[in-house]
Amino acid sequence: MNNESKRDKAIYLSQGRLIWINFRKHKLAFMGISVLCVLYLGALFASFIAPYDKTERFKDYQIVPPTKIHFVTKEGNISRPFIYLLERRLNKETYRYEYIETLPRKIEFFVETQPYKLFSIIPMKSKLFGVQDTPIFILGSDRLGRDLFSRILYASRISLSIGFVGVFFSFVIGCFLGAISGFLGGIADEIIQRSIDLIISIPQIPLWMALSAAVPQEWTVIQTYFAITVILGTVGWTTLARVVRGKLLTLREEDFALAAKIAGASEMRIVLRHLLPNFLSYLIVSITLAIPGMILAETALSFLGLGMQAPAVSWGTLLQDAQYLSILAISPWHLWPIAFVIVTILMFNFVGDGLRDAADPYAR
Repeated sequence: MNNESKRDKAIYLSQGRLIWINFRKHKLAFMGISVLCVLYLGALFASFIAPYDKTERFKDYQIVPPTKIHFVTKEGNISRPFIYLLERRLNKETYRYEYIETLPRKIEFFVETQPYKLFSIIPMKSKLFGVQDTPIFILGSDRLGRDLFSRILYASRISLSIGFVGVFFSFVIGCFLGAISGFLGGIADEIIQRSIDLIISIPQIPLWMALSAAVPQEWTVIQTYFAITVILGTVGWTTLARVVRGKLLTLREEDFALAAKIAGASEMRIVLRHLLPNFLSYLIVSITLAIPGMILAETALSFLGLGMQAPAVSWGTLLQDAQYLSILAISPWHLWPIAFVIVTILMFNFVGDGLRDAADPYAR
């Protein structure tokens, strides 16, 4: 009796509920969405979590290696997390500055700082953690004495959000033009398909470089941000448009579409209310898998100096210092932004795979 009631209950589950049940069984996908939540929360609360501002400099702490966090004192006693003060000394053999650990300093939580505004609205006077009398560099400092961990957190705001904004543009353009091409056909279909052929035939990186070079250098950070998202969205809609076209060419001859047309429904209503929902799961998966491509594109453009420019920070701009082997030889921690890019791309791919399997009714 219990099995029959469970079976009856399963019949009334919505498609979204069934997708969620199957998605939770995909361990890698669930891990991916958990890690992405942590990354996006870190970006959202960067001004509170980051111990320093993205532009704050410490003139006596250039190219400092990642700070070692200790839990055991020299006497062998377990202690709350602490670090040691760093004293800079010149090595007369290598003529490089070295940092020697001296006195211990405890890591404090919810430490008082200069006033700032969380989300540019809420007045705040404290940070999540910090150390008295000395800076703490969890991931090291750059050649100007700026905390790399704080800069990566602030940079994630641009690098993580630009994927969603860019995909939004490409999704709207791809669905709109794909729907026109697939449902109307005729001359409109021919023009759209030949335009797609032209865009696809142009190598992507030179196209991005040409469009990015057209962005005026005097534009503000926000103007440049939206210009880059529009550029990425403008050239990223072609694949989705062709898939939407192919799906609509198949579905527009189905009985339910013909019935809606006979009933007097407009062409726009047939597309939006009857055709697109039939492959909505594919569109969701397509969006999830397209976001990493946008993040990589922005990183590549900024790395080449054609994307975001200082004083804006993104993972791509932070990697500009990694272009010089002389800097990497003495400070390999400049490559930390690559680790964040790799983790983000992997997690999005895990989530995309999980959604694809969850939305597939034949998946086991």
